[in-house]
This record gives sequence, C-alpha cells and structure tokens, in this order.
Amino acid sequence: SDLGFKYSILASGSTGNSFYLETPEKKILVDAGLSGKKITSLLAEIDRDPSDLDAILVTHEHKDHIHGVGVLARKYGKIDNSQKHVFSRDKLLTFGDLDIESFGVSHDAIDPQFYRFMKDGKSFVMLTDTGYVSDRMAGIIENADGYLIESNHDVEILRAGSYPWSTKQRILSDQGHLCNEDGADAMIRTIGNKTKKIYLGHLSKENNIKELAHMTMENQLARADFGVGTDFKIFGTSPDTATPLTDI
Repeated sequence: SDLGFKYSILASGSTGNSFYLETPEKKILVDAGLSGKKITSLLAEIDRDPSDLDAILVTHEHKDHIHGVGVLARKYGKIDNSQKHVFSRDKLLTFGDLDIESFGVSHDAIDPQFYRFMKDGKSFVMLTDTGYVSDRMAGIIENADGYLIESNHDVEILRAGSYPWSTKQRILSDQGHLCNEDGADAMIRTIGNKTKKIYLGHLSKENNIKELAHMTMENQLARADFGVGTDFKIFGTSPDTATPLTDI
C-alpha cells in the first residue's frame, strides 16, 4: 500500500548500527556502522540494493554508526557538495513523501541526534546512544507506532565486567548509554495507544544478555500496567542479521 512506510533494522549493537526505511518515493539508510560489504549483504537479506538508496542520514560520528558511510557514498552516489546537507537537530525535514524530525540526545559526540519518521499519520522513532531521556525528548517521541529503543547494558554486568573503570564511568554517565531499566522507563513515559512494536537496540556484547534485556522491558512495562504482548509486542535486534522488512 502507499500508506505509511516499510523499515528494517539491518544491524543494531555496539559493534555496528544501520537502519533502512522506504516509502513509495524514497529509500534511505540511517547510519552505516559496518563495512560497505556487510551493509550490502544485510540489504540483500531484505531484497534491497544500496544503489537504490536516495540518502544516508548519520546520527553521530562514532565508528559503530559511520564505518561504511564513505564507502557506500563513493561507490553508489557521486557525492558533490550540493548533496551534502547539514541536518540540524530539532528540525523537521520533508524528504519526498516522508517527514523526518530530528532531536538532540545526550551522548559524548558532536551534536548527536536521532529521528522520528512520519508519513500518513504513522511514525517510527529511533532512540539509542543517549545517557538519559529528558522530558523534551520524551515529548518529541511519544505515541509512535514503532520504536527502536536502546537497551545497551545491565548495570550489574557492566560493573562486574572487565572494562576499565573510566570506560564504565563513560557508559554509565549522562552522556553514555541507556541501561535496560532506563530504556524501559523511557518507554513507560512515551508509549501511546498507537504503539504496536518495540525493538530493543544497541545491546552490548559484553555487558548485556538478550533475554535479560527482554525480560526487564517486559516486566517494567507490565508492572506499569501496559498490555505487553496484546497491545504491542517487544522484539530483539541483531548485530549481524536484518529484521524482516516490515510495514509500519
């Protein structure tokens, strides 16, 4: 149908991130934090080709978000300066038949931002790589149809783990990453009656366990009286396998 859009979380995790979205008019990639070759194979999993991309949006300059950007841009698009746009945060950009709202996050990068994609009254929000979710951010992202929300680490696993103390402090800080509980808390504050799908993203290989992330989200939402599994479903993501191409 021409209503709404389709999306796939190509990869999500501390090793690399990439998100794909298409409307009848536009095909876009958000972040390309894996090799060009790997992103090409992830797109192939959903029967798509990088040469059809109309744009690549970048959330921030950390390697797990930009690793393949240059390669893909050079290989599949002749990028002159007229094609490079600075998309400021807290702006609304109309790109073909898609509206994209950017919002700033709290992360140790230069002007990091994430996005809410909107078309035909449907919307999908991406929010990872933030140390906390402010009331301002919560307001921008409320009542979306779908969310990719950060469940980066379990605090106890991180504290007990082998990372140097400075790295642990960075991850736990207000400019680090959301732990499982914080991601769940963010969802409690923003879920609305439209919400159908929640994807848990940016899981740390070292400092989290998929089942634990899932259980924390499920339990906290259920305790807050949300209809987990009936009103909406919770899904995992993978650092190396695309989620199926899904209609919003």
